Amino acid sequence: MANRDVVITGIGLVSSLGEGGAAHWDKLTTAGTAPVIDAERFQPYAIHPLPEIDWGLQIAKRGDQRQMETWQRLGTYTAGMALDDAGIKGNDELSATMDMVVAAGGGERDEAVDAGVLAASENRTDRDVLINEKLTTELRPTLFLAQLSNLLAGNISIVHKVTGSSRTFMGEEGAGVSAIETAAARIRSGQSTHVLVGGAFQTEHSDMLLGYELAGYLHRGPWKPVWQRQGSEGGGVVTGSGGAFLVLESRDHAEARGQKIYAELGPVLSGRARRRNGGLSANIAELLAKAELPEGELLAISGASGAHAATAAERSALDGNPAIAARALSSLTGHMKEAQFPFAVALAALAVDRGAGYPAFEAGERDFSGQPRNVLATAIGYHQFEGMALVSAPR
Repeated sequence: MANRDVVITGIGLVSSLGEGGAAHWDKLTTAGTAPVIDAERFQPYAIHPLPEIDWGLQIAKRGDQRQMETWQRLGTYTAGMALDDAGIKGNDELSATMDMVVAAGGGERDEAVDAGVLAASENRTDRDVLINEKLTTELRPTLFLAQLSNLLAGNISIVHKVTGSSRTFMGEEGAGVSAIETAAARIRSGQSTHVLVGGAFQTEHSDMLLGYELAGYLHRGPWKPVWQRQGSEGGGVVTGSGGAFLVLESRDHAEARGQKIYAELGPVLSGRARRRNGGLSANIAELLAKAELPEGELLAISGASGAHAATAAERSALDGNPAIAARALSSLTGHMKEAQFPFAVALAALAVDRGAGYPAFEAGERDFSGQPRNVLATAIGYHQFEGMALVSAPR
């Protein structure tokens, strides 16, 4: 009988902390690592910016780079890192049979066109005609005032020759959860043998911040770590630019080609609770019960955004289990929206592979002294969708 356990064989990461799994491991396991924060460009909001990136390392053709906006370059670059790590990049046979599941947002808006529409509307009353004029003369065919969401998957296919089936999910943290959930389900069912899955988010663009702040979610005032933002000014979210892609395979497929396995991906659980009257807390507790957590000390990589209500509910649920030592990755990377859950799963896999936990990312997080054979990854959306997965040492 075929062994269709889902295993993680490739990891690509980019955040304000740097590039690659090894760089992130070094930073995150060094006690006292300071977050990289830009509090000037978008005052009164802080962000975690991208590091300097040589795009040519993963996107060789400058023409390909030029026709992508930053979020697409970031995702394509990070996907290339994961493919390299899994020994698939450049292998035409493996690339051609590889499926892909991407978590994406709407992309960066064309702010110049937005401003032009608003300026012209001040002097014209035929605004329906104006909008049609601008849409047909000012925008590239690939834009609908933002980029088409499936352009990231398309660029990965073009640049890295991943030409199996392709799916794109939209929906913030939920998109990242659904992408990994779907990729794992395809492998378990035998529909796929190897899948590239992940997402990217570029926050250094004013329209990306506007989407959060229209509902009052962005943190204001001096920066604070995630768990310490409750009751602070603003809504508690500090965003960060970053990308995370994983290569998932069936165990048989990975072993047949002699590829290193970081970890096994266990149950991937998701839900969407009514958040009033304690619905979120109850749903998180239900997901934790379904995850069938192992006994004993358990490390958790939390994708908590800092959003007051959602983060308080998650903190309460995790603190309610004295065995769980949670690490809020957004304290050091910022909240990365669609890439948040893939990033948490990647950090969980690194801990399992290295056989060591992460020290506390901020004061108040419980100590973890054991060797993690199981690590929980969570993504509780800042305003909707909940997900988690158990990542375990390969058997």
